[in-house]
Amino acid sequence: MSELKGQCMCGAVTVTATPAKPTLGACHCDMCRRWTSSMLVSFPSEPGYAALGPVKTYASSDWAERAFCGECGSALWYRITLPGEMHGQTQMAAGLFENAGGNALKLELFIDKKPEGYAFEGERRQMTEAEVMAMYAPSEEGDTQ
Repeated sequence: MSELKGQCMCGAVTVTATPAKPTLGACHCDMCRRWTSSMLVSFPSEPGYAALGPVKTYASSDWAERAFCGECGSALWYRITLPGEMHGQTQMAAGLFENAGGNALKLELFIDKKPEGYAFEGERRQMTEAEVMAMYAPSEEGDTQ
């Protein structure tokens, strides 16, 4: 896939990233809805993305952090910080990039938290809060899945 170039709302942060897949996901969890005042629409990024400017991060849970512009507050990415197989996986905020919208919406997370007025066309995988939380639950060996 081709590298995408984007920026936050005020232009203070510039981002380059290569989508790992040509897909978008939408997260309806309580934190994403508070963070974006809607849902976080994102794409999985390959390692090696870059962000220049006043990037701030916030540890929003025991397993992830969120990044935002320190000037305008635009959402930049959501990254898994939990040790294990998923460590470092990053979901880039699709709205930063003019050409990320051409990718198909293939996943909705926390579908049971989605406000009734939100609707997307087409078929996609949908996961409930319980299904998403199970991805982060410790396995019997003590690691995350």
